[in-house]
Amino acid sequence: MNKPVKLLTILGLGLSVASIGTTIVPATTHASTTMKISQLKNISKKEYVKKSTKGWTYNINTNKSSFTSWGKKTHYLKNYPNTTWVATKSMYITPQGKSAGLYYYVTNGHGDVSGWIWSGYLKAKPTKNKNTFDKVYNTAKKYKGTRYVYGGTTPSGFDCSGYTQYVFKHSINKSISRTAQAQYNSTKKVSSSNTQKGDLVYFGTSKNNISHVGINIGNGNMIDSQNRGVVIEKINSPWWHKVGYSRPTTLQQ
Repeated sequence: MNKPVKLLTILGLGLSVASIGTTIVPATTHASTTMKISQLKNISKKEYVKKSTKGWTYNINTNKSSFTSWGKKTHYLKNYPNTTWVATKSMYITPQGKSAGLYYYVTNGHGDVSGWIWSGYLKAKPTKNKNTFDKVYNTAKKYKGTRYVYGGTTPSGFDCSGYTQYVFKHSINKSISRTAQAQYNSTKKVSSSNTQKGDLVYFGTSKNNISHVGINIGNGNMIDSQNRGVVIEKINSPWWHKVGYSRPTTLQQ
């Protein structure tokens, strides 16, 4: 004997929005529901990338304070996996009886793809550290051969700490203290096993008696200003007693 079939009634197909938490995002059904626009404004350009593969952009007429249809979907985030989206406008959309959602007007880098998208589909693009070791080293090696001058802080002549101070200031605009001892005292210490290129390396009889400083450039070498002028030499040279390392700032390697 055939088993009876249970019929289920699915309610709410007429809704044009789906609720995610307390924020409203467009659903695939676009029935007539009043959507109010508020706080429409231009914003400072900010770069975003997709948060997930979900999400469409929409062409929304913002000349009116409300609308009843999301209109045509224009672009699907899944089709733009590596795109940087630049947001230039924002607004809130509040469906009748629902919570408001924040939307951005975004454009791709070429300017040929654009539309309004729910902010929850995006995340801020990570910013790269613009302070790189290459910048520091390119500046440092420009002065190779510059003569040593006690108390010197300019390309006409450097002492050891005047040289490191000058290099960091004129490569990445990083201000560090004037003397080798002050540079050691005021910067973050790192162990020999964790040192990176661009760290400062110090020499002397103790942590409280630093007499020389150079810039670690990797492979056991440093660039520094010593009696022979600005040179590249081994960190573990017999005429130096190494005290330790410090990191004036984090550098992209």
